[in-house]
Amino acid sequence: MASRTSFFGGFKLTLQHLTRPRVTSSYPKEKRPKQPRQHGRHVLNRYEDGMEKCIGCELCAGVCPADCIYVRGLDNPLDHPVSPGERYGYVYEINYLRCIHCDMCVEACPTEAITESKLFEFSFTNRADAIYTKAELVVDDFGQPQRLPWEDWRDGESDMTSGWMRATASAGSADYAGVVQWSGDLGVGIRAAEAGQSEHRDDAATGSKQLRDAFTAHLLPEDVPLRSRGIVQIVERLESLRLRRSRKTGSS
Repeated sequence: MASRTSFFGGFKLTLQHLTRPRVTSSYPKEKRPKQPRQHGRHVLNRYEDGMEKCIGCELCAGVCPADCIYVRGLDNPLDHPVSPGERYGYVYEINYLRCIHCDMCVEACPTEAITESKLFEFSFTNRADAIYTKAELVVDDFGQPQRLPWEDWRDGESDMTSGWMRATASAGSADYAGVVQWSGDLGVGIRAAEAGQSEHRDDAATGSKQLRDAFTAHLLPEDVPLRSRGIVQIVERLESLRLRRSRKTGSS
């Protein structure tokens, strides 16, 4: 009897899924929008005057659990300094065969020099291409990441690379979490800082979404906010499905 119930139960489950909205997409021609803090390929930022933010302190290399970052600092030339500090990053390499995109290097950086873009889809034909050097990591004259031949960049994946949300404040004090403390970045000016759970957060400016609002379907019923329960939640899901279908129609 149990096996017979399991047999018809499988058909029941299949029919239930046939009536649900399709969540798959035609990848890689069509990609889902990425979150503002998507962990992807690193970039080395510069100030608006062109100077590099990296001061060659090697903290990122020291904190990296995968040991994929190699940094060597050098004293700044007196006649032509590379960074505002006494030293600058003379050698900077990241081995992406080891990198796990844990973001600990971003947290450790005292000058917010290293951040991450949203690009995570890149492949290599040899091991040498997987080791990114400083020449490939430093942003261009417009403050945008350099796009290499084996990287599949799409619209929006290079946005907000410097407006990175840190779990800690670069000054070491939680009172300054989310407060812009450094000069603007090259080509983009001062961006709104993503402040996490601090009182300085501005979701409208950064495009961030609260987990409870974006992924209510994955929460327990008692954890779903009151504003997202009942008919309100149903309407929001229908509106999200309508927008998804309209984007597919427009792209085709």
